[in-house]
Amino acid sequence: MSPSAVGVLGDAKLQALVDRLQAQSVAQEAATGAYFVERIKAGDLSWEGFDDRLTQFMADKLVALEPIKAEFCHLMCRSLQARRVVEVGTSFGVSTLYLAAAVRANGGGVVIGTEHEPAKAAAATAHFAEAGLSELIDLREGDLRETLKVIEGPVDFVLMDIWTEMTRPAMELITPHLRPGAVVIADNTVQAARGYQQFFEFVRDPANGLTTMTLPFEGGLEMVVKA
Repeated sequence: MSPSAVGVLGDAKLQALVDRLQAQSVAQEAATGAYFVERIKAGDLSWEGFDDRLTQFMADKLVALEPIKAEFCHLMCRSLQARRVVEVGTSFGVSTLYLAAAVRANGGGVVIGTEHEPAKAAAATAHFAEAGLSELIDLREGDLRETLKVIEGPVDFVLMDIWTEMTRPAMELITPHLRPGAVVIADNTVQAARGYQQFFEFVRDPANGLTTMTLPFEGGLEMVVKA
């Protein structure tokens, strides 16, 4: 079997699943982009959270992390030998599959996922079962400000791919559990810089023991490291 058939995941069946889901996500991008342009032009889009109209529109949107970013996170978890991973914003579970595959390759552990929307959590759970990775994933449905109050054990890696106003509350809950050398990756920190202001205030505060740099991926990826 050729390396191209299995990708960084090393699993042809899993690669086929994530390729299928990524294709579904890409197919939705034009409609999603047009929606946000319309709302921005109308001046009624808030950067402080979803309103009912936006929540309804996004209910069936995968908004999957781009393959190159997901592969980067997978390889980062492998290099860290990550056993406990937190994903802030699971959606349909595409990036979760990359993270769980890394944890499996590292000898086992858990990916703690967070998802507010019940329908998306149900779809993600089905994808985890299809991939045979359910036992490695603890998907917590509800408001992350509640579901992340308990994190057992040190955290090795965090992926944040969520509406920006929730990144600061998530960091406040997760940071005390980061082991030295742990890595946090936050998506679209350049493209959505306005919404990340409070996140950056937190990670740049010396009292929190973090260092940060922006990686040159499309939209910007912020890499935060626990000292």
